[in-house]
Amino acid sequence: MVSQILISIYNLLSSLINIYRLLLVVYFLMSWLPGAYQSGLGQLLARICEPYVSFFRRFVPPIGMFSLAGLVALLALSLIEMGLGPLFNIIYQLLYQLGIS
Repeated sequence: MVSQILISIYNLLSSLINIYRLLLVVYFLMSWLPGAYQSGLGQLLARICEPYVSFFRRFVPPIGMFSLAGLVALLALSLIEMGLGPLFNIIYQLLYQLGIS
């Protein structure tokens, strides 16, 4: 029972991260299209993606005209997703040892 709940939560979080990653890629690709950020979709994606990306812009300086903050943001999201599996495994092992399974 508990393992099924943990698996469901893991799958939900993993899916949400993948959707957010896709939104970030679309947001970054929009920078190549003139005026794309001013469209309705661009403004929506900016509200969703910019708070996360702006965190990395504070720490990753641009190289010439190019900002690598987006790549670092995607990498961080991938690392977070890779850490979910071991984290949920640890939680499951703890619950199993406590007899809650």
